[in-house]
Formats: sequence, C-alpha cells, structure tokens
Amino acid sequence: MTFAKPYSVERPEEIAICDPEKELKWAEVDDVLNRCANGLQSMDLGPDVRIAVFAENAVETAMANLGGLVAGASVVPINFHLTAEEVNYILGDSGTRVLFVGPETWERGVEAAKGTEVHTVVGWGAPKGSAVTPWSDWLTGNDAGEPDQSVPPLPNLLYTSGTTGRPKGTDLPPTMFAGGATVDEHLANFKAGVLERSGGVTGPQLVVGPMYHTGPLSGTRQLIAGVSSVIMARFNAERTLEVIHQHGIFSSIMVPTHFVRLLALPDDVKAKYDISSIRSISHTGAKCPVDVKREMIEWFGPVFLDAYGASEVGTTCMITSEEWLKNPGSVGRSVPPFTARILDDDNNDMPANTEGKLYFEDATGRGVIYHNDPEKSAAAHIAPGVFTLGEIAYMNEEGYVFITDRFSDMVVSGGVNLYPAEPEQVLIHHPAVLDVACIGVPHKEMGEELKALVIPKEDVDLPSPEVMIAWCRERLSHYKCPRTLDFVDDLGRNTMGKINKRKLRAPYWEGVSS
Repeated sequence: MTFAKPYSVERPEEIAICDPEKELKWAEVDDVLNRCANGLQSMDLGPDVRIAVFAENAVETAMANLGGLVAGASVVPINFHLTAEEVNYILGDSGTRVLFVGPETWERGVEAAKGTEVHTVVGWGAPKGSAVTPWSDWLTGNDAGEPDQSVPPLPNLLYTSGTTGRPKGTDLPPTMFAGGATVDEHLANFKAGVLERSGGVTGPQLVVGPMYHTGPLSGTRQLIAGVSSVIMARFNAERTLEVIHQHGIFSSIMVPTHFVRLLALPDDVKAKYDISSIRSISHTGAKCPVDVKREMIEWFGPVFLDAYGASEVGTTCMITSEEWLKNPGSVGRSVPPFTARILDDDNNDMPANTEGKLYFEDATGRGVIYHNDPEKSAAAHIAPGVFTLGEIAYMNEEGYVFITDRFSDMVVSGGVNLYPAEPEQVLIHHPAVLDVACIGVPHKEMGEELKALVIPKEDVDLPSPEVMIAWCRERLSHYKCPRTLDFVDDLGRNTMGKINKRKLRAPYWEGVSS
C-alpha cells in the first residue's frame, strides 16, 4: 500500500487506529486496506464506481471508507440516524452497488437496499444467517497484495438534508479533494497537503464527531500521512479530556456544541487531565458564541481554527485564534478561490460594516453543484459561481465576516443541518393540524433546536405537544423532528402563502447573545 507501507515497515507494532473496542497496528492497517480495496476492485461497482458506508463510528467504519478511497471508488457516507426509507432514496439516487453496515444499522441497511442496485451488503456485528456478508469473512476471501493504484480517484458523494424533504447529493468539492490522475498520485497529494498544513509536525488525531460528516472523516483520512487516529464512538466531554491525556492527542475537529459541554464540566474534572499536547482544533458547523470561544482559548490556548463553509463548497472563510481575539465573533476572511460579498436585496454590494446577504464568488466558476439536480444547482446562484449559504452578515474594512442571522430556513443544531420542510411535511398530515411552521430557537448546548408552531384544527381532540412530537418521530428520523411544539393562532402567512420565519423566530431570540 503506497501510503501505509512506510509506516507498516518502520512502525509495524505501533497502534495506527483504535476505537473503544479494538485497535489496529500499522501492519494490520496495510493488510486490511489491501484486502478491502482488492475486494472492491473485483466487484461490479456500476458506472459511477459507487459504494456507501452506513455505520456508527468504529475502526471498521474508517477502514471501509479508506478502502473505498484506495480502490478508486466514490464513497457515500450515510448518516446512521436515517430510516430505511431515507437510506433507500440515497442508495438509489447515488447508484450505490456495495453497502457497508454496522451492528446498529444492518437491519435498516438490508431493508434500504431492496429495490436498489445494491447487490452486496457487507457488515460487522450482524447475526449469522442474516443477509449481511460478514466483514471478517469478506476480507479473508480477498487478495492481500497491493491493489491497482493506476485507476483514477473519485470524490465522495455527500448527502445533506433537503429543503424539499429529499436529501441533496454533492460531490466532495475540489477545495477538499486532493486530485491527481491516479489513486497513487491522489494519496501522495493528500499526504503532502497534510504535512504542509501541519508544518511537517503531526501527532494523533482524535475523532469525536460522526464519520458521515466530512470533517471527522477527513481527520481519519490523515492515516494516509502517517497520522494515527483515536475514534470515539460517541462524544462524551470528560472522556474526551481523558483520551487527550491518555493518547497525547495532537489535533481534532469539533463543533461549538462540543465546546459548550466541555466548558460545563466541573473545574476539578477539568484539572484532572493534561491537555498540553493539543496543537490544533478545527471547528465547523454553527457559528461559535463569543463567550464560548473566548473561554476555550483561555483554557486550551490559541489552538483553534474556525473553518466556515459547507459540504457543497468546502471552507469559504477561515480565522485563527490570534485573529479572532482581535475580531471576536468573526468567522474569518474568505479564502481562495472564494471572495466574500455582502449584497442587498437587489444584489448590489454593500459598504463595510453594513448588514446584508452573504454571498461568495468562486473564481473557478464552479460554485455549488448538486448531483442529478441542475435546477437546485442553478437556484443556489445569482450568477455563475456566485452562491450563498443562506446567511446574513456584515464585513469590516479588513474583510472579516461577521454572521448575524440566516435568511434561509435551515437550522443548525449541534453542528447538524436541519431543514424545517421535512418535519413540516410530516406534521401537516396529522389529523389535528391545520397549519405548521418549524423554526430554530435558542438552546444552551446545541446553539439552537427545532420548534414546531402548530395551528390546530377546530373541533378536534387536541393531543399534547409530546404526543405530536412522538407521532412525528414515528415517521421521520428522530434528530430531524422538533424538540418542542407550541400551539398558536396565526403563523403570519402573507397573501402569497409565504411565512416570514425570521419574524417568527424573533421573540424567542430576544436578549440572546451571540
């Protein structure tokens, strides 16, 4: 294996990757990835060379994703919270042929594969006699020699929640894809990029977020550069500090919700662990509250890098801790190939320190591209390569961007994008609901959470909010459903039937500091 062999030869007995249940040494990583890649290259992966990974965080999850990369396959990381019906859509839309599942997802995965082009489901933790090919048996049956790395590399196909109730597929953008004419070149480019960004100094990477997110998955991929990974199954604040202390963690990728939970730990718990090994923590997802970011810098030191952007385009703005302390609350300045612009309702550029809609101009002209959906791709732009992520912001004279609100309906809860249209389309079919709107309201840990505002029908037995939320959860992934529900008399629809959700949100956000 081009990337693993130096480490498997030089450090064969060193732990390369581990989770709470198991660990692999570098020589074992080399063997597993050879077998995984060779197995995939011997299978029919369809015209798009597509596989999918639908599993919770584990060593096997990382190996399946990396094995796909080494095989030259396009990998679809699937949110492990999704229902079988939701996964079925993704499998069909992506043209996936081979699906990897874990002990918590194998039943939904098998059900989701029905009616699609998936011909093989490989998994770990599924019972014998199920329709799942055991991971260990599958690996054993594959060649352990080096796979063909002359094939072209293919980017991940990522799915984000959709505003119309269907998720949107988008290729991993060029800003996050190392390129190269062959897999061999791609792996070399990726390794060179990791070493360049780190100044040639690396150490163990802690994976705390789910690997269906680009950030945590890209952290695990640093195995390519000889960076070992410590994978947490689920985030736990004290356990995170314990792992940093125990493994001498060098870097990680987190979201602001992780910071809130870490800061909430008692002082005596914080003092138990040595975190001095940390050199870099990138954070993505929702904008980080000013007081939270400041406290984290005071605790961990100036090790934080805010990377603002989206799966569709990658990082559009970036800011270091030192810059942030001079510009508190900013998500940074735009980074090539993007240029930040603040526009008014007529798409005219606004002067410095004036609030408007935040757009980005992509110098490559690419902008946002959605898989199999040219109409959605076009709708994201006001001109070729000029797109928005739905934020309202202002920009100071030095080009630092400060986000103040969103004009899109999307809610970011704990770094996870939630689209109100999905639960709205479920709740509107409840026999007691006349009209419904879902909005984001403040939440101390998650930043915000989803709330449903429901106009009830007249002359019906009105169930409790808890019963209605449970009804929604029976029909939609739990994390997509509102956490709270209020009955209201009016939603303020205009004559065109549109709702001003910014106005609906306003009372809940009064007095809430960002």
